[in-house]
Amino acid sequence: MIAGPNISASSGEAITCREALKAGHRVVGTLRNQQAKDEFEALAPGRSFGHILDVTHFAAIAPLVNAVEQELGAVDVLVNNAGYGHEGTMEESPLTDAIHQFEVNVFGAVAVIKAFLPYFRARRAGHILNVTSMGGFITLPGISYYCGSKFALQGISETLTKELKPFNIAVTAIQPGAFRTDWAGRSMVRSARSISDYDQSFGPIRETREKRSGHQPGDPIKAAKAILQLINTPEPPAFLLLGSDALMYVREKLQQMNSDIDAWETVSRSTDG
Repeated sequence: MIAGPNISASSGEAITCREALKAGHRVVGTLRNQQAKDEFEALAPGRSFGHILDVTHFAAIAPLVNAVEQELGAVDVLVNNAGYGHEGTMEESPLTDAIHQFEVNVFGAVAVIKAFLPYFRARRAGHILNVTSMGGFITLPGISYYCGSKFALQGISETLTKELKPFNIAVTAIQPGAFRTDWAGRSMVRSARSISDYDQSFGPIRETREKRSGHQPGDPIKAAKAILQLINTPEPPAFLLLGSDALMYVREKLQQMNSDIDAWETVSRSTDG
């Protein structure tokens, strides 16, 4: 018997995993090395199961998911949180950085979802939570590759919501604002500065982002509890904003979008045949 749902999280030792364990769930977490795996399994022996996985090793994902389903039982909730931030103006950032950003933040998540979907569909049950970002709807200077990857995952999530509804599978995109995590600190990949024209516009933005790391308004523990509340909701939403900053930025963009749509409505309608 499984006491409480099985949760699979491609999120290393994310606080969500810890809070899920505290709530009595069984959690399967994917981690990058043996030390992290050992530490994760020590959190709740018998309920926390670690597996070493690099989500960009796409061929390894389906066999691992198959093993989890066979050995531990049905997974009820998938949390896709593997990812990292990239900072740099587009002109200064190598194309290889964009490719790797999408490999981790988008294609890794897609590969994990595709591995779980046959099981969820057969059971006519399941909940997929993709952690995107407020940067999956709004944009900020210097993180074009990151925002692009999150926009992509957001679009995939919203499409899946419609495709999987007939099978009673819910999909929710979690869109956090700025939280006190390592996102803007040691986890951030920063492209080197090389073009002086960006010194005045982007230099202060990078400096501010670095100084603000660890002092963001969002509390990660409260975010984890909000996600657990979402898991227990009978009809979860297609997306959930987390943080007052996310609410502010998204509402501002929606207002600007509505204003632009109204201003250009005549031109928009003029293209009908």
